[in-house]
Amino acid sequence: MARPVKKPPEQWKREILDAAKELFLTKGYEETAVSDIMERAGGAKGMFYRFFQSKEEVMHALGDQMFFENNPFEAVRGRSDLNGLQKIRELLVLDRADKEREVINTQAVAILKDPRILAAAVEANRRVLTPLWYELIEEGRRDGSIRTEYAKELSELLPLINFWLMPSVFPADAEEIRHKCRFIAKVLSDMGLPIITDEMYERAEEIFGNDKEGGE
Repeated sequence: MARPVKKPPEQWKREILDAAKELFLTKGYEETAVSDIMERAGGAKGMFYRFFQSKEEVMHALGDQMFFENNPFEAVRGRSDLNGLQKIRELLVLDRADKEREVINTQAVAILKDPRILAAAVEANRRVLTPLWYELIEEGRRDGSIRTEYAKELSELLPLINFWLMPSVFPADAEEIRHKCRFIAKVLSDMGLPIITDEMYERAEEIFGNDKEGGE
């Protein structure tokens, strides 16, 4: 019997995430088992549980990893050719252009039915995204492209919008999701942040409309 391959813990963790990403993108999250992930990673199933408690936790960690590897906030931060509002619009375009992450995010909607995973995701968004949104909104206020008295409140609200759109959290059908998107667009515009486009309506319906269970 072959001996287990000795690798540093961080290498094992990275290879498990890489294997999970490949399988989620090709087979889909629901069709992928922990044993499939470890077969692809080349390790025993017990190695998986040294790093993750469940497949849901892997999906959550994978979403974080993919965000930091291709962070749209970092991509626009140094752009001297854009004002604050244009940077926000550009980062939303860049975010939509990351098709692999969009596939993973769409599949991840299902795991957020787990209250523990949902709470961790909300906390991560608050901790990571709120300061990034605040930085850009304040930049827009300084250069005059964003006119709002609610920079702090908007920076706290924006990371929570996706959770409000999830039927597994707030039950809604496709038409209700479209109506919510129109509401969000109006609220943000009235607060001095006109960033929601028709394309975003379609994207939200596609992502959150797939969560059939929450809308029934």
